[in-house]
Amino acid sequence: MSLVGHQAPPIFRRGPTPLARLILLVSICLAMMVADIKFRYLDVLRQGISVVTYPLQMAAAAPADFVLNASHYFATLIEVQMENAELRRQLLDAAQLLLRFDHLQRENEQLRGLVQMAERVPLKSVSAEILYNAPDPFARKVILNRGTQHGVEAGLAVVDARGVIGQVTRVYPVQAEVTLLTDKNQAIAVEVVRNGLRGVLFGSGQGRLEMRFVLAGADIVPGDELVTSGLDGVFPSGLPVATVSRVERESQGQAFNSIACEPAAGIESSIQVLVVGRAELPPPPPSAQKAPAAPPGRS
Repeated sequence: MSLVGHQAPPIFRRGPTPLARLILLVSICLAMMVADIKFRYLDVLRQGISVVTYPLQMAAAAPADFVLNASHYFATLIEVQMENAELRRQLLDAAQLLLRFDHLQRENEQLRGLVQMAERVPLKSVSAEILYNAPDPFARKVILNRGTQHGVEAGLAVVDARGVIGQVTRVYPVQAEVTLLTDKNQAIAVEVVRNGLRGVLFGSGQGRLEMRFVLAGADIVPGDELVTSGLDGVFPSGLPVATVSRVERESQGQAFNSIACEPAAGIESSIQVLVVGRAELPPPPPSAQKAPAAPPGRS
């Protein structure tokens, strides 16, 4: 067999030794590093490679970022929920304080008004507070926290800072029952401030007042202020009672007008009140005396 043109198999070929290859590659790398440091010619290549590999870097870092962001999110969520709960509690506390402040402010205003009322009118007075409405559903009555032990008597007037709200009709040792002006069985003698016209004001049982038995030609108009006249011997004179809201002239042949009035006091809303009465009772009316009989005439 001829050996001309015969070549050894690739497995038997020999090249540079591994050590020589290592030295060659290290030398090339050192040369490139020196050239890059000196001439900076690989910056563009380096930037391009960083741009190409950026999505891969983001994909590789996504799981770690997700875990970190999730832990931070849940930690922040728990903290925010705790802060919200604390803020809601503080808001409720502030709301309660505000409501109590508003209530105290209204009470102070009522008390100042009552003190001014007591100073304005020379009366004996007892401060009281409305506890609740009377159990009778067909009457406009309230219960006070003062009674006979505090000097309250039946027949005394009950006023708030703006005017009369009713009259004491029943007294107990430590409580008293007050019939409001709007009760259908309540009446009060009044007069018009503008001209002194006198009349009687009645409750209608529905939160309104009516001035009755006023002659058709009487000088009274909407807006007139009504105060107690004191002629009934029960209510002191000069206490504000109501304001005329409507005057309906009756047709010819009718003797009286129909006059509707609005209470001056907070009859349905007042809490702090004064029970007032005259410092001195008026003298009783003179009793009728029989006239002496005339002497018999001479026949």
